[in-house]
Amino acid sequence: MSAQITIVGLGSGDVDQLTVGIFRKLEQAEKLFVRTKDHPALEALQADFVTFDDVYESKNSFPEVYAEIANRLLQAAVEGLDTEEIIYAVPGHPMVAEKTVQILREQGQALNITVNVLGGESFLDEAFTRLGFDPIEGFQLLDAAQLNAQLLQPQLHTVIGQVYDKFTASDVKLSLMELYPDDFEVIVCHYLGVQGKEIIERTPVYELDRTENYGNLSLIYVPRTEDEQIRNRTFARLHEIVAILRSPGGCPWDQEQTHQSLRQNFIEETYEVLETIDDDDPEHMQEELGDVLLQIMLHAQIEEETGAFTVYDVIESLNQKLIFRHPHVFGDREANDAQTALQNWDAMKVEEKKLKGTLDVAASLLDGVPRDLPALLTAYKIQKKAAKVGFDWENIEGAFAKMDEEILELKEAVREGHPALDQQLELGDVLFCAVNIARFIDADPEQSLALVNRKFKQRFQYIEQSLHTQGKDIRSMTLEELDQLWDEAKLQNKG
Repeated sequence: MSAQITIVGLGSGDVDQLTVGIFRKLEQAEKLFVRTKDHPALEALQADFVTFDDVYESKNSFPEVYAEIANRLLQAAVEGLDTEEIIYAVPGHPMVAEKTVQILREQGQALNITVNVLGGESFLDEAFTRLGFDPIEGFQLLDAAQLNAQLLQPQLHTVIGQVYDKFTASDVKLSLMELYPDDFEVIVCHYLGVQGKEIIERTPVYELDRTENYGNLSLIYVPRTEDEQIRNRTFARLHEIVAILRSPGGCPWDQEQTHQSLRQNFIEETYEVLETIDDDDPEHMQEELGDVLLQIMLHAQIEEETGAFTVYDVIESLNQKLIFRHPHVFGDREANDAQTALQNWDAMKVEEKKLKGTLDVAASLLDGVPRDLPALLTAYKIQKKAAKVGFDWENIEGAFAKMDEEILELKEAVREGHPALDQQLELGDVLFCAVNIARFIDADPEQSLALVNRKFKQRFQYIEQSLHTQGKDIRSMTLEELDQLWDEAKLQNKG
C-alpha cells in the first residue's frame, strides 16, 4: 500500500465556485493541510486544518518555502502510511502557478507516494471573465517573482500572478518599465470574483508599487498592444523590419545588397562606434551601435533567405560559445583575476576545436589573426601570441634597445639612399618595435596612435582658428610663427 496525497484547488476566491465534490473532500478530510489560511473559501469550512503560513516567516525565499512545504507533506504521508489520504488544499487550480504541486509530483513517485490532483477554478478563469479578454488572441501567464523584460511580449495579453506585496509589485514595475512607457496603463486586481472583496483598478506602470491591498489573491494584467513605440523596443520587431526591407515591395537598396557590397559599410560603422568611445559620447554611441547591429541583421537576413541560418542561430551559437568558454562562471573552474579568466578562455577554445574535430596540431601559433585587421593591431596580436610561448624580451629594456637599433638602421637606409622598399621595411621594423613597447606598458598601439592623431588635430585646429581670428592665411606663415602658436595650443591644454 502506498501513501496518498490528494491536492485540491480552492478556486479563485468565492466558496460558491467550489464543486460539491471538492467541498465534501475538504469537509471530510481526516488530515487537511492548506498552503495558506488566507483564502476566502476557507472561511466557510467547518473542518480543522493545518496551514504552512509559518514557513513563509521562517524562510528567506519562495523556492525555500515551497521546498519546505513539500518536504513536510511528503514526510507526513510516509509517517501516516496506514491512515486515510492526506488532503492538501491550494488557492486556485493546483496546476496553475503552484510550485509545491510540481515538487510533490516529482518527488512523490520516488518515495512510492501517490499524488492525485483534483481541479478547482483557477484565478485565470475569473481573469478572462472579469477583464474581458479572449486568450485565443495570444496570452501569457508570468510569475512576478521571476519576471524580467525578456519574457514580455507586448502583442500578447499578459497576466502576472504571485504579486504578494508592494515589494513584488515594485519588481514588476521595474521590469515593465524596461519595455513599456512609464504612463502605460495596466490593471491591478485583488480577490477577483469574490463578492464584497473584489477590487479592479487601473494604474500607470510607474505607480504599481503605490497601490494598496496586495496579497495572495492579487494579479496584474497588462493589456496587449500594437503600439509602435512599445513594439520598437523588442528584438522581434527589429527582425521583422529587416525582413520587410529585404522583401519584395521593401526597399530597393536593401534588396540589392550582398555580403560583399555591405563589407565596407560594416567596417565604417564599426569605426564610427570607436569614435564615440574615444569621445566618451554615450548618446551617439547608442545610435552607432544600432548601425552596427543593423549590419549584423542584414547579413543574417541574407542567409535566412537562402535557408543557411537565421539570426537566432547566430544568437544560439554565441550563447553556447560564451557558456562553454567561461567554465569559471558556468562550470566548475575558478578564476579570481582577469589573467586566469583569459587562460580559461584560451584553453576552452582549444577544447572546442578538439570537440569539433577542427584542431590542426600542425597549425601555426600565429593563425587566427584576421588578415584585414589594421597593421598596428595585427602586429600587437601576433606579438602577444609569440610571447605566450616565451618568444619575447625579458623586460622593456630589451624592447627599447631593439627600437634604438632599428632607428639607426632606418636613418642609415634613408641617408644612404637605399631602395624605397628597403626604407619602407626599415620603417616597418621601427613601428613593429613601437608595438613591442606598447605591449610592455599595456597600451593599445592603435588607440595610442589615435589619441596622438586627435591631439595633433586639436592643436592644429587651434592654430587655424587663431590665424583666422587675426585675419591671416596659414600658408603665409613661417614655421617659427606656427611653432609659436603650437606652443600656445599646448599651454591652452588643447588635447
